[in-house]
Amino acid sequence: MFGLIGKMRAQPGMRDSLLEILTSSTGGMPGCLSYVIAKAEDDEDVIWITEVWDTEENHKASLSLPQVQQAISKARPLIAGFESHVRTAPIGGVGLPR
Repeated sequence: MFGLIGKMRAQPGMRDSLLEILTSSTGGMPGCLSYVIAKAEDDEDVIWITEVWDTEENHKASLSLPQVQQAISKARPLIAGFESHVRTAPIGGVGLPR
C-alpha cells in the first residue's frame, strides 16, 4: 500500500469553500482505499488530507481523472499553499486490507 498525509492551507476565509470542492470530487478513484479530509482544530485555514492507495501508480493515475482535474482547476485559486506532506507505507487498519 501507498500513503500520503498532507497539510494544505486555504486562502484566508476560504477553507469551507475549498472543503466543498475536495469532498465533492473524491469518489470513483480506482485503487483509492481511504481518502480522509479533515479540518485542523487549531487553525481555521488548514486542511489535513490522509490518503491510502493500493499502489503508488494508482495514486499518480488518479491525478489524470477528469473529476480530479476539474477539482484541481476549481481549487487552485483557493489554496494558499501546501505546508507539508509525508509519504507513508500503510500496513493495515480499519477498512484496509492486511
